[in-house]
Amino acid sequence: MDIAAARTFLEVARTGSFVGAAQTLNLTQAAVSARIRVLEEQLGYPVFERTKSGVRPTRAGEQFTRFATALVQTWENARRAVALPEGAETAITVGSELSLWNPLLGRWLEWMRREYPGIALRLRIAPPEALMQQVQAGAIDLAVLYAAPQRPGVVTELLVEERLVHVTTAGPDQPAADLPYVEVDWGREFDASFRAAFPEQGEAQVAMNYGPLALEYLLAAGGSAYFRMGYIGPWLESGRLRLVPESPQFPYPAYLVHSARIDPEVMACLREGLRAALDLPPA
Repeated sequence: MDIAAARTFLEVARTGSFVGAAQTLNLTQAAVSARIRVLEEQLGYPVFERTKSGVRPTRAGEQFTRFATALVQTWENARRAVALPEGAETAITVGSELSLWNPLLGRWLEWMRREYPGIALRLRIAPPEALMQQVQAGAIDLAVLYAAPQRPGVVTELLVEERLVHVTTAGPDQPAADLPYVEVDWGREFDASFRAAFPEQGEAQVAMNYGPLALEYLLAAGGSAYFRMGYIGPWLESGRLRLVPESPQFPYPAYLVHSARIDPEVMACLREGLRAALDLPPA
C-alpha cells in the first residue's frame, strides 16, 4: 500500500473534492485522480462516489478510512522514531494555535524539558483546521486548540474552560463606553453571543484576529475589548486594565486533540505537563 495514496484518500474524503485535495497536497488534479484510481484497483472496490456537491466515500471508502488513518499515522511514527536525537527515548510532534502559545505552550515546553528530557519535542504553529487535518493524518501527535470538531481516529479532551472577559483602559470613574471598542476575532460562536449581548454595538473601527497584537494596540491607544482571562490577568493585576462592570463573560474552552494510537504513558506525561502549565491540580 502506497502511503501517498492513503494520504491522498484522506484529503479527498476531508475536502469532498479532488480539486480541493490537489490544492492542499500541492498536486495536479490528474495526479490525485491517478492515485485514487490505483488505490481502487488495489482494493478491488470504488472508494468515492460523485454527488451534486462533490464526492463522498462509498461504503468501502468509509470502511477504509480508519485503516488509511492508521496507516499514515504508523508511517509518521516510524519516520520520527528512526530520527531520534541522541539521548531521546521518543519524539512527539505537538501543534498549537498561535494565540495559545503565549503563555500556555511556552510554560508547557519549559516544564516538559525539565521534567521529561527523554521526550524530544517537535512544535508546529498552524490554524485550527490545519491542525485537525494533521492530527487525523498522523503528521502531528497532538494539538491544543479552541475549535475541536470530531474526526475519525482523533480523541478530543476538554483541557480548560477559558473565559473571554471585557476589559478597558478607562479609569474607575470613566464609563468604558466613552472609549472605542476594539474587535478581536474569537470565532463565530463568540461573535454570535457578543452580538446578542450587545445588539446596539456597531462595526468596530479597529478589528484584529490576533489577541497579543490587539492587546498591544489597546494599551497604546486606549479602548475596550474582550480577551482570555488566563492571558489578561497580569494587566488586570497591574491596574493597566480593569474589568468592565456588569459586562457578560463568554466561555472559550481549549481542547487537547490527539491520535487514538499515541502511547498512553507518553500521553499521560504530556497531559500532566499541560495541567502544570495551566496551574491545574493533577488529574
